[in-house]
Amino acid sequence: MSGKTALRRELLAARRLLSEDDVQNASAVLARRALDLPELAAAGTVAAYVSVGREPGTRALLDALRERGVRVLLPVLLPDNDLDWAAYDGARRLVRAGRGLLEPDGARLGVDAVRQARVVLLPGLAVDGRGMRLGRGGGSYDRVLARLEGAGAEVGAGAGVGAGAGVGPARAVLLYDHEVVERVPEEPHDRPVHVVVTPGGIRRFGSG
Repeated sequence: MSGKTALRRELLAARRLLSEDDVQNASAVLARRALDLPELAAAGTVAAYVSVGREPGTRALLDALRERGVRVLLPVLLPDNDLDWAAYDGARRLVRAGRGLLEPDGARLGVDAVRQARVVLLPGLAVDGRGMRLGRGGGSYDRVLARLEGAGAEVGAGAGVGAGAGVGPARAVLLYDHEVVERVPEEPHDRPVHVVVTPGGIRRFGSG
């Protein structure tokens, strides 16, 4: 068993022990903290995702961003595990999809639509002190991150705090406090995030 697989199992087991109240309380705090990020305050378009199960909750944050007038893009899982994108038009416009996911029912915007975002909220299971993120292992967001690396020329130095020239959109992850770990096993294609938001606070990584 690889180091990533073992850590995923450990973290998923810990999430399964969380009560519904634990998840709801964390969701409310995460939304408040994330909305205070300067990156989100300056963003006209944000790419995010709909939390499911015991994931750190994003739904309150999605609605708050939409109420601010922010254009929120949500992923649509393709058969090859790549991600298309569609605009979030409220919880009533979400539909059940494969793997227990919720996806918007609106027009598909294409896999490169994520490059329009000034902030990308990435799902994850952990992040370490270098900003290295542990995902679920499906590879979908590895493709997203590869596309974002090419977005720097479009975003440039005006991308906002946490995303300097040539870096592309700011990359953030929402986690529970115990999911900020000492070390995440990494592979050559892995890329760090700029900021992690937990109920306990906000932590930034790298020069951003």
